[in-house]
Amino acid sequence: MGAGVLRAVRPLVRKGGVLQWGRHSIEALAEEHGTPLYIYDGDRVLERLRTVRDAFAEVDPLVAYSVKANANLALLRLLAGAGCGADIVSGGELYRVRKAGFPAGRVVFAGVGKSAAEMREGIRAGIRAFHVESAGELEALGGVAGEAGRSAPVAVRVNPDVEAATHEFTRTGHAAAKFGVAPEEAVALYRRIAAHPHLHAVGVDVHIGSQVRSSEPFLRALEVVLDVAGAAERESGTRIGYIDLGGGFGIAGPAAEELDLAALGRAVARRLRGRGLSLVVEPGRFLVGDAGALATRVLYVKRSGGITFVVADAGMTELIRPSHYGGRHEIVPVREAGRGRVERVDVVGPVCEQGDFLARDRDLSLPAPGALLCVLQAGAYGFAMASNYNSRLRPAEVLLRGDRAELVRRREKYADLTRNECT
Repeated sequence: MGAGVLRAVRPLVRKGGVLQWGRHSIEALAEEHGTPLYIYDGDRVLERLRTVRDAFAEVDPLVAYSVKANANLALLRLLAGAGCGADIVSGGELYRVRKAGFPAGRVVFAGVGKSAAEMREGIRAGIRAFHVESAGELEALGGVAGEAGRSAPVAVRVNPDVEAATHEFTRTGHAAAKFGVAPEEAVALYRRIAAHPHLHAVGVDVHIGSQVRSSEPFLRALEVVLDVAGAAERESGTRIGYIDLGGGFGIAGPAAEELDLAALGRAVARRLRGRGLSLVVEPGRFLVGDAGALATRVLYVKRSGGITFVVADAGMTELIRPSHYGGRHEIVPVREAGRGRVERVDVVGPVCEQGDFLARDRDLSLPAPGALLCVLQAGAYGFAMASNYNSRLRPAEVLLRGDRAELVRRREKYADLTRNECT
């Protein structure tokens, strides 16, 4: 494992040649809890939360954690206890954040396809805002709020037609994306909100994508939503209270630097100064991505068609990002291989799919069957996107805090696979 990787993921060190996460031996954790195993560093999560708050300190933002990145209840409770807010996209996530102790006033509800039932739950809970993404959704929300005899708080999600240099599946701010509405339509929606007896405007929302490492796309999007906020106030008398800049702040990768969040924060503060607007940001991966790792054990090594395959007990059912998004995760041996031969390999899983892999064409000290590997930066969109495909059991999760290691999700058993089936 190169020193550069160790520096990028600071809690990782080697002791006696064995990879440690802070004070904890990954080998010992894997022996105790089995593999595949997700490991999260709660102290690192809180450190990243402080980084976001410090970057935007001049405008004192509500940091609304994007729950879809990792919805483990222990992590949610940790963030709620630190005064974090929550950005949710489903009724299930609303249930989770309420169970975790997030005050409803720190919860914003995004997503293009909210159902009437989910709207009712959000209204009943008293959330901070619904981030509305279409005229049809706005009409439905007004109807649900009317039935409840309440007024629903609304921020329209604007699609600023800003391209972000990231994977096509995670670019959400360009005109052809399914998210949000064009600026001129957003202004028209604010006029409808002002005239509706059961809706009231509270903010303007935007989100341009994920793993964005330049400030420039964020600032272009901000200019668009500031124009929308100004036009909404002029044309409908609406009072806009906040701008939600979204998330997607890029973290460091094998060949990419992290977004300079402090520089973005300064630039955002300059543009908001004197406008009477507060700020919401929605980091997900930035808080939990490099605070997590996936431990997996090598089952077999085989050679076929000129390729060396390292077959591990984790695959696309545990970490789908490599095959779905082209995500690159560093993979390192838990126990140093000494002078072991480095080969170009594919690290693949046991799932019956050719698309089941954790890495392709990767230089790796060739491990023996039984060796442990550690997949880095797996705290976001890892377990959150895990599945039971091939009737595989989802892994356990462990949360580290200082010298404590707590099992925060037990490994599934076969009985869990059929628990909800009616037979």
